[in-house]
Amino acid sequence: MLIQTKAYARAGLIGNPSDGYFGKTISLIIRNFSANVTLYQTPELEIIPRAQDRSLFNNVKELVNDVRLNGYYGGVRLIKATIKKFHDYCTKNNIKIEDKNFTIRYDTNIPRQVGMAGSSAIVTATLRALMAFYQVDIPKPIQPNLILSVETEELGITAGLQDRVIQVYENLVYMDFNRDIMQKQGHGNYSSIDPKLLPPLYIAYKTKLSEVSSRVHQSLRTLYDTGDETVINAMQYFADLAVQARQHLLDKKPEKLKDLINANFDKRMEITDVGAENLEMITIARSCGACAKFAGSGGCIIGIYEDDDMYWKLIGKLSEVGANVFQPVITEED
Repeated sequence: MLIQTKAYARAGLIGNPSDGYFGKTISLIIRNFSANVTLYQTPELEIIPRAQDRSLFNNVKELVNDVRLNGYYGGVRLIKATIKKFHDYCTKNNIKIEDKNFTIRYDTNIPRQVGMAGSSAIVTATLRALMAFYQVDIPKPIQPNLILSVETEELGITAGLQDRVIQVYENLVYMDFNRDIMQKQGHGNYSSIDPKLLPPLYIAYKTKLSEVSSRVHQSLRTLYDTGDETVINAMQYFADLAVQARQHLLDKKPEKLKDLINANFDKRMEITDVGAENLEMITIARSCGACAKFAGSGGCIIGIYEDDDMYWKLIGKLSEVGANVFQPVITEED
């Protein structure tokens, strides 16, 4: 039995990074890129490494560049941690799984560490493969929690639920991580929004700006946990923007999202160093008449453009600084 699963890249449309702080966000899936997992039964359990997991380099410079793009580990540790967490979940919930082994391999074309959730996509695709192989049904609202625990509990990566929720639910989703809701039911409230309500979106990214997102999140987490009022208030501000954006979409007034998206990034600049080259991308996009904010933690921006002329202007101007621009594919029909 050959099992093949995938999980797509994602972009935070608005509200991020409040998802890790009991906030609210709206995210969308990016079907242009995906992580793919293949799993089949074998006598022994084997994880086949990919290029991101290599240990042989031509020189020091090549090693340093690889670390910058992939961290000190590739996808194998993500798969190992997912297998362990899956087993832990089954044990805790008295789910007996068949005693059989498998070989698993992965591949991904998601740009690394530019805010498109490449790591969690590998975990999500792996979890889907394990569920299919062992015929275990994990409730959909619980899956993002389990995926997040792979990174936070097993690997010590600071992250939020937003990426995992959108990669499980796909398309366009409004997420409410209210503290009382989370404590009462163990997960947030997640509701889909018709992607057809969205205005035209563009995404731009620079692989040169790759950065391990946990470094950014860890700094904010420390400030938040120590009671920094600026950060705490900012998280509430981000959440309020998501509420407003959702209502504008439901009211079919997508043009009102432009100012909210800009405000999301402007507030983020008040609480963290966004970096000169990240700011350059934002500034160029806005000079073209588009709005712009981070799609994640940096390296990738998202915004609204008005017409084809503006879109081609974005491509021309952003390509001058080495940025790739594309229109996100959100639904299978796109």
